[in-house]
Amino acid sequence: MKYVSTRGEAPPIGFLDAVLAGLAPDGGLYVPETWPEFTPEQIAEFAGKPYAEVAAAVLGAFAGDELPADVIAEMCTEAYATFTHDAVAPLKQLGPSLFLLELFHGPTLAFKDVAMQLLARLYDHVLSRQNRVMTIVCATSGDTGGAAVEAFRGRANVRIVALFPEGRISEVQRRFMTTAADANVACVAVQGTFDDCQAILKGCFQDDQFRHAVDLSGVNSINFARIVAQAVYYFTAAVALGAPARPVAFAVPTGNFGDGFAAYVAHRMGLPIARVIAATNSNDILARAFEDGRYARGAVAATQSPAMDIQVASNFERLYFEAVRRDGRETGRAFRAFAETGLLDIPPGALALMRELYTGASVREGDTAKTMTATHNGTGELIDPHTAVGVAAAHRARLDAQTPLVVLSTAHPAKFPDAVRAATGVTPINPREGQGLAGKPEKFDRLPADAETVKAYVRAFAKV
Repeated sequence: MKYVSTRGEAPPIGFLDAVLAGLAPDGGLYVPETWPEFTPEQIAEFAGKPYAEVAAAVLGAFAGDELPADVIAEMCTEAYATFTHDAVAPLKQLGPSLFLLELFHGPTLAFKDVAMQLLARLYDHVLSRQNRVMTIVCATSGDTGGAAVEAFRGRANVRIVALFPEGRISEVQRRFMTTAADANVACVAVQGTFDDCQAILKGCFQDDQFRHAVDLSGVNSINFARIVAQAVYYFTAAVALGAPARPVAFAVPTGNFGDGFAAYVAHRMGLPIARVIAATNSNDILARAFEDGRYARGAVAATQSPAMDIQVASNFERLYFEAVRRDGRETGRAFRAFAETGLLDIPPGALALMRELYTGASVREGDTAKTMTATHNGTGELIDPHTAVGVAAAHRARLDAQTPLVVLSTAHPAKFPDAVRAATGVTPINPREGQGLAGKPEKFDRLPADAETVKAYVRAFAKV
């Protein structure tokens, strides 16, 4: 299977090359040349199977003949052995036809672990055979950085630099990065927003000289392997609730739209998804795009759900590419113009195709807090503010009462104790993975939101 750029100006490459490359050299994002599909019978067979086995089937469909089946199975088994729940991503019922999909049972208590633990093993497999050391630069709005640092720390073939917006993530999120003492880890507090961090990262990839000098790679959701790994839990949740015999809907708290696009991937592979609700906080560029057809960048607002404080959702480019019927020239034109103007009017036909699957919902700060309170009072469940955005959006949904609606619970409430306590009066119990972080020394540097300054920092670190 070959992978092509959404902007159509990069040559097709294989799966493993796409994984290591991250961003395409023309500035686009990689997608498969054709979508693999499962039959309804194959999907039905996932019911009751161990999570790692389903993950191996999904990953194998995209890796083709580049990875032997036994290698994929071993990677998946090792990756998900790091989770504290045997189901990896268990479902919990909140009410009639309403469910939580708990994605926070990994080492850093957030859904990013689901993909990152697998991605680290993919890198190990390839780089050790190539006797190669790569430099990963990762921009994080909170959870990606911690998951990436945990997954790649101490690995001989990778150096990792995690960029995070100073003062805009929770203390627990920060400490999952900055308390790593491993020599192959560097953390940088950027004096700006996540969008600034993401723009710096994209600029690094588009600088050919820099990219080759440090052998650059990326593990943000620009990396298609991340999306593949996240598509798995849509399958496991849906078959547990009756798919493919009946469709299932999902409410997805989203910022960079990686989880949101992973639903599209599962849908294209044959999973019957009734609806995907893209739930945003007040940084609602995606909700507005699906509502009025205008993808318009605004100022980033700081909220109690900081991992979603994003006004440029990278993976929306992948959906746009599909909606304009894979016209790379049009996609490149549209997103180069968006980078300059902050505005993209979605063509009517493309918007209609997007709306066949997606609905946008924006949840304000007061409603987020009220949802945490109401959920705790009504069910006894403590949920974090990101999950609360998804639950609030789910309660607004107009779906058939017989259609199960699954809210992706993207982080453990202990990662956001102040917000949870302020809403519910209850301090979440800190799981073992989060215990002791407060007592560990932190290691990070502060840099301005300037691409050249960050590139100089990365160059110096890559020589260590």
